Amino acid sequence: MSKVGGKQASKGLYQTILKLRDEEECYQFFQDLCTVSELRAMEQRYDVAVLLKKGMIYNDILKETGASSATISRVNRALNYGCGGYQEVLGRLFPEGKDGK
Repeated sequence: MSKVGGKQASKGLYQTILKLRDEEECYQFFQDLCTVSELRAMEQRYDVAVLLKKGMIYNDILKETGASSATISRVNRALNYGCGGYQEVLGRLFPEGKDGK
């Protein structure tokens, strides 16, 4: 398990997320867990990752999502050099040859 902010990440949170049964449970859990701004930020980063995976350019992503260039760059860096989380999930959503490229 990796460190987050210099502290060991809590396995409990990730194990709990894996117990969520459907989209509605997931929605309710994250509504309780996060502030509106935290959820919007995560949703925006996810949207940026999807658009980058589809090959969209920064300026078009900025127009479509309202994300800053810093956010787009951060997500792009995570896509290319991160722990592989985005790649794993987006690979399931967009199997090879179906990512818009």
